Amino acid sequence: MAATSDTDTPPSTITVLDVAREAGVSPSTVSRILNGTARVTSDKRQAVEEAIRKLDFRPNLFARSLKTGTTMTVGILTQDVESPFYGRAMKGIEAGLTGTGYAPIIVSGHWNADEEAERVRLLMARRIDGLVILTGHLDDRQIAEFARHQPIVVTGRHLDAPQVRAFAFDQEGGGYLATRHLLSLGHRSIAHIAGPADHTDATERRAGYERALREAGVPLRPELVVQGDFMESGGLLAMNRLLDSGQPFTAVFAANDQTAFGARMAMYRRGVRVPDDVSILGVDDLPGAAYATPPMTTIRQPIYELGLAVAQALLGMLGHPVAQTPVPPLELVVRETTRRL
Repeated sequence: MAATSDTDTPPSTITVLDVAREAGVSPSTVSRILNGTARVTSDKRQAVEEAIRKLDFRPNLFARSLKTGTTMTVGILTQDVESPFYGRAMKGIEAGLTGTGYAPIIVSGHWNADEEAERVRLLMARRIDGLVILTGHLDDRQIAEFARHQPIVVTGRHLDAPQVRAFAFDQEGGGYLATRHLLSLGHRSIAHIAGPADHTDATERRAGYERALREAGVPLRPELVVQGDFMESGGLLAMNRLLDSGQPFTAVFAANDQTAFGARMAMYRRGVRVPDDVSILGVDDLPGAAYATPPMTTIRQPIYELGLAVAQALLGMLGHPVAQTPVPPLELVVRETTRRL
C-alpha cells in the first residue's frame, strides 16, 4: 500500500506540531505567531506561514478561546440590516477589522429598546470580545451596565462611562446647514419632512431647521412641518400631505435621503418639477443620491469613515493599538435639486 504524505492528512487533523515540524521551528513559536505575540525573525515567520498554507492548517478557534479567554469575535447591534445607511456603516466596520482576525456577528434591534437589550444579551452569551452599538433606543444607563462586561463603542450619542467610546455627529448643525442653504438661495417658504419624534437625530435636525429660520427672521409655519419616518414610503406620504394641504412652499428639507427619495416620487407623480417648481435636499449622501435624476443636494454624513473609526476604537480598547481615522464633520454637497429663486 502506498505511503501517504503529511499533506494528505485531512485539514481538521493538522495540528500546531505538524506546522512546527514542517517549518522547522518549535511549537511554541507557531503558537505565538498565531496569537500575534511572537517577536521572531522574518525568515521564521515566513517559514511558518508557508507551512500553514502547504498543510492547509486551520486553527481550532474554540480551543484557542478556552486557552486565551478570547473568541476573536465582536458583536454589531444595528437597527435595520436592509438600510443603506447602516450598510455603509457596517462596510466601514468590516474594513476596519480586515486583517485583524476578528469576525463580526451582526444582529438587528429594529429601533426597539427591549429587543435591542435582548440582542445584546444574546451576543454576550456568545462570549464576544467587544460590542458596537449603531444608534438605537437603549438608554445610557443600560449601555453603561453592559459595558461592565466588555468594551462598547456606541454611535449617535454622547456618553462618558467606563469601557465606553461614543461617536456623534452634530445633527442640529446639519439641519441648520441644510436650511441655511435653502435660505441663501432666496427660499422663504421652506417645508420640513421630519423624522420619527423618538429619534434624537430627527429631533436635532428639526431644531437646526427652526434655528436657521429664526436667525433669518422667517416665521416658523407649523403647517409646513409634516411627520415622516426616515423611510421612502414615509417621505412619499408626507409629500402627498403637503401637496394636498394647498399650503405654498418652494423648498423642502427632508430629514434624510430616503425620505427625500420618497418625496421626489410623490412630486414626480403629481407633475411637480425638481428643482424648477420645488427645491429639495436630504441628509446622509447615500450612494443613490449622486445618481438620482437630477442628482440630489444633501448633507453628507461620513458614514463609512464613522464605521472605520468605530472598528479602530474598539480594537484599541481590546489591546490592539491602531491608528485612529479622523471622522470628518457633516458637509453640504450641492448638486442639482436646489436652485436660486
